[in-house]
Amino acid sequence: MKNKTKAILGVVSVVVIAAFVWSLAGKKTGEAARFLTAPVTRGTVIQSVTTTGTLEALTTVKVGSQVSGIIAEIHADFNDRVKKGQVLAVLDPTPFVAAVNQTKAQLERARIQALDAEAKYKRQQALFEAKLVSEDQLETARAAYHQALAQVTELEAALERAETNYRYSVIRAPIDGVVVSRDYDVGQTVAASFQAPTLFTIAEDLTRMRLTCDVSEADIGQVKVGQTVLFSVDSYPEKQFTGRVAQIRLSPKITNNVVTYPVVVEVENNEGLLLPGMTAEVHIQVAKAEDVLRIPASALRFRPEMLGLAVGSNRANGNAPAQRREPGRGSDRGGASSRREPRPAGGGTEDKLATVYLPGEKPSDPLRPVRFMPGLTDGQYVEVRGGELAEGQQVVVGLATAQAEEAGGLAGMTRMGPPRR
Repeated sequence: MKNKTKAILGVVSVVVIAAFVWSLAGKKTGEAARFLTAPVTRGTVIQSVTTTGTLEALTTVKVGSQVSGIIAEIHADFNDRVKKGQVLAVLDPTPFVAAVNQTKAQLERARIQALDAEAKYKRQQALFEAKLVSEDQLETARAAYHQALAQVTELEAALERAETNYRYSVIRAPIDGVVVSRDYDVGQTVAASFQAPTLFTIAEDLTRMRLTCDVSEADIGQVKVGQTVLFSVDSYPEKQFTGRVAQIRLSPKITNNVVTYPVVVEVENNEGLLLPGMTAEVHIQVAKAEDVLRIPASALRFRPEMLGLAVGSNRANGNAPAQRREPGRGSDRGGASSRREPRPAGGGTEDKLATVYLPGEKPSDPLRPVRFMPGLTDGQYVEVRGGELAEGQQVVVGLATAQAEEAGGLAGMTRMGPPRR
């Protein structure tokens, strides 16, 4: 009786273990056969160079003061629109008026002295002609007269300088534009010594702006003047702005051994949304292919051999030659893996081909590798320039997961394979 009970328990254990192994095997097979696919479509692929840049006004003028003094009046503030010649600020005119009056008085005295020196010179000349004075006395009178004339000329220049400083005490706008910065208030002292202090900063026209960005040396060869630029700013994340490459500057910047070149982009700002100093995420469109076959870039990242999945022969349309078999890779009869034997550098077109995978006609069929010639890429799609891919075919982009199925799958992708157990 005891032996019979042991036998029954042994049989039950074997059945339970076999059922468990069978369920795991079935689950693994079902999971391996479920793929996410996306169609080969026709559309536009735009290849871009991505960088960041800073917005600034196309023309910005810093308005300073050439003379020192105390600010008596301020006639412009932040964001004010000003016209060329409009008064922005006035320095205290008292010292400038005094300097002008003092120089005028000195000039008047010098002119009187010049007249007196001229009269003395003429008298000495007459006496010399009558031989009543020596030639030395005549030369002394002539020198005094010319010295008085030079003094008059010097003071005339000093008067002009004093009057100019008086005019400079009134700060005027040099261009039409918008005041974007004001650095002084009434009562502050402006000290113009070695350089002119900046009182105001005026942006000429904020409807046209400039975007300066740095492009790495690896990408600068693709950037050309006139290319279209798309960019966005954090203030308006859902809005896309456009511009055009206006200049590629030849002055390199080296930061931490990274070489970049400044690229200037001209931007229209008719809506007034863009402000100076904003940071933009820039995409320079360096190449564009319209109405071409394209596949999702994720299809190129799918590697079934790394997942231990079966891969069949390279006969997507039933007439392509089979690839060479690699040992240790799963395949059907006469099939081969998608990987190829390494070729020496500088090979032909075959070395430039890429591989994607098509699902089998049945869930149990292995994947079918298809090689094609890739072209431009925008990070989301890859252009198909040649090969056996056709519009409407489904290419494998990944394995279906429970999270992807619960979320409804990826946009434009289809789940292939049997239903879950």
